[in-house]
Amino acid sequence: MNRALKWIGIVLGGLILVVVIGGAVLHGVGRGRLNSAPAVAGRPVDIPTSAEAVARGEHLVDAVNACRECHGENLGGTVFMTADEGLGISLAAPNLTRGRGGVGESNTAADWEMALRHGVGSDGRALIFMPSIAYAHLSDEDLGAIIAYLQTVPAVDSAWDPRTVGFPGSLIFGILAYNDVAQVAMVDHTAVGQNPAPPAGATAEYGAYLAQIAGCSDCHAPNLAGVVGTDGPPPGPNLTPGGDLGGWSEADFTAALRTGLTPAGTTLKADMPWAFYSQMTDMEIEALWTYLHNLPPLPDNAQ
Repeated sequence: MNRALKWIGIVLGGLILVVVIGGAVLHGVGRGRLNSAPAVAGRPVDIPTSAEAVARGEHLVDAVNACRECHGENLGGTVFMTADEGLGISLAAPNLTRGRGGVGESNTAADWEMALRHGVGSDGRALIFMPSIAYAHLSDEDLGAIIAYLQTVPAVDSAWDPRTVGFPGSLIFGILAYNDVAQVAMVDHTAVGQNPAPPAGATAEYGAYLAQIAGCSDCHAPNLAGVVGTDGPPPGPNLTPGGDLGGWSEADFTAALRTGLTPAGTTLKADMPWAFYSQMTDMEIEALWTYLHNLPPLPDNAQ
């Protein structure tokens, strides 16, 4: 009996050792993938200097790309996740200004382009919450305007600790969900910047462009018929005429974006950054409506 128990203990100890070693290996692999993104080719953009371009960049940052939602009202950054939340990862949406601790002082135009449209940080990290999958559709002209604005915003002194990747976040984000969260793995890098933005106007084409760079598909699914499943971001409703929007008027849609209230008198979910989108121009909201109103009426995606 004692001999049998001894061998059982040896086997169990061996299995535990294998699990520990395997976990350590996977941790190293996952952390390595997050800390060293694959090499991708950027696309140089010209940075304009005119007041009109800077104003255009500010409008995009505020009203369309909603950068302040994560980077703070003054773009000085915010804490995004802490290690004590159970995933072993700590990170902050960085300070985008030229102040102490900000990336604005050191980032080149190429650095901005790689981060925004390719999901690769200036230090070569794979960015995991930066919505590059949406910003990859930014035209060269609009991206240049955004960078021009970011280079002129008031400096904010706000330093944040570097991102740390521990276990099990290294396994979750670096291996299991890597292709779903690492933006560099989600972007078609060969298509970035290849298509200029359609002419600005209250057209379905321009509305489609705005929907892309605003990241509508993040919460409403690529077909905009609502999020499939419950493991991703909070579900967004069907935006095609097959959903509730099919019974809305353009005035209803405009009012919802401007006030956060639906025709039924309910408030849009807090996850819907309507307070930023409310700053869109009348023409932009009309373009979005025209695009959505002319989509095929799809049934709600299965939840």
